[in-house]
Amino acid sequence: MGIEIAVHASKIFSSRALVLGGGVTGRSVASALVSLGAQTFTFDEGTKEDSSTAISKAEIFAQQWDFVVVSPGWRMDHPVIQQLNERSIEILSEIDLAWMLHLERNPEQKWVAVTGTNGKTTTVELTAAMIKQSGRTAIACGNVGETVLDVVMGDRSFEILVLELSSFQLAWSKRPHFFASAILNIADDHVDWHGTFENYAAAKVSILDRTDLAILNADDGVLVRATQKFEGKKVFFSLDTPEPGELGLVEELLIDRAFVNDTQEAMVIAELLDVVPSAPHSVSNTLAAAGIALSVGVSHEAIRQAVKSFQPGHHRIESVGEVGGVTWVDDSKATNPHAAMASLMSTLSVVWIAGGLAKGASMVDLVSKTHGRIRAAILIGHDRELIAEQLQQKAPHIPLFRVDPDENSGLTLMEKVVSTAQKIARSGDTVLLAPACASMDQFISYNDRGNQFREAVNKLVVSQ
Repeated sequence: MGIEIAVHASKIFSSRALVLGGGVTGRSVASALVSLGAQTFTFDEGTKEDSSTAISKAEIFAQQWDFVVVSPGWRMDHPVIQQLNERSIEILSEIDLAWMLHLERNPEQKWVAVTGTNGKTTTVELTAAMIKQSGRTAIACGNVGETVLDVVMGDRSFEILVLELSSFQLAWSKRPHFFASAILNIADDHVDWHGTFENYAAAKVSILDRTDLAILNADDGVLVRATQKFEGKKVFFSLDTPEPGELGLVEELLIDRAFVNDTQEAMVIAELLDVVPSAPHSVSNTLAAAGIALSVGVSHEAIRQAVKSFQPGHHRIESVGEVGGVTWVDDSKATNPHAAMASLMSTLSVVWIAGGLAKGASMVDLVSKTHGRIRAAILIGHDRELIAEQLQQKAPHIPLFRVDPDENSGLTLMEKVVSTAQKIARSGDTVLLAPACASMDQFISYNDRGNQFREAVNKLVVSQ
């Protein structure tokens, strides 16, 4: 990423800055830099609008920059990045820039972070809720809600920022330091961007290079192996009985044996019934959130109250209707095989709606471990044949239904999917939208995909 030129917040004034990317992150960065007095230009290959601050690729290489801020989706092997590196221009991420500014604006503020393949958003939101329950000010930001930079530059003052960080953000960021960081899991995802699974895993684990306390999932073998060389302070959480120094599960109780005064002491974090939904991955995420909250001094009672009142966001194993004994569940947020597996393992007889953009992920483990729960599969999207091939190999008895858009039908794609599922499903089944893929081939986002599913199911409920 170029040599370290030690760009400091105080040097931003009167500097010449290049922003790569004109999306949400790029706009946030450009706005912040302009407000700080930097002469700021933006380059985005997808932007066609005329702008006084837009710049061409040729102009990038013709001009000198004090520093560059890159949006997280940019690949590191992009020709523009490579040429900037060759010129030894420091490339910062939005998170790097936010950290620099936070040190000047609110240096006492603590940053904690959550990463992993799945469960990040729910965990950061729950962590923030736990901290707020204790009477302190906190906000979930980063890859959820507002950008970190917008929060740092805003008028509100928070004692603690709870950051959700993607592998892209971590790959680009080198400056932030976290009071505590949790890694929830590591599974096949975004291989198309990182090139290999090993690179993807390394990006996730790199957060430990900049954290005081690591909170790690002992149930995830890939994560345990990837963090073996980490010699810093760490706390493991699992669904097993915790040893001293760990968080875990004892019968119907979530237990803390890490943040207690005595190695023989154990404190109750919450009851299993307090966790909604009480699926294994939700319990695991709750333990991770509790670990971060405990690390910054939140009491066990405040944590339990937050868990009891917490409602996960939409599109996360969310029941959206029940008709004729058939339950309809929206888990559009399951954008990779690991997340879809958690959904499929939470029920016994599934009409599975899957497909979209696989992002280079393999479907082998997903189908191998869950096919016994799948009664039928409805497949959509660009990479649906990856799923179809595995189902045909592992469980050829499972009927497959491929659904495509058809403007002549008068139905949206999701309405066709729901109509197909209605004909297949029988009492006791769960119709589960857990695509194991990203949505952008046929929908605006996973939110759009989930919303269209809910709307189609609502129409079905009304018609009954």
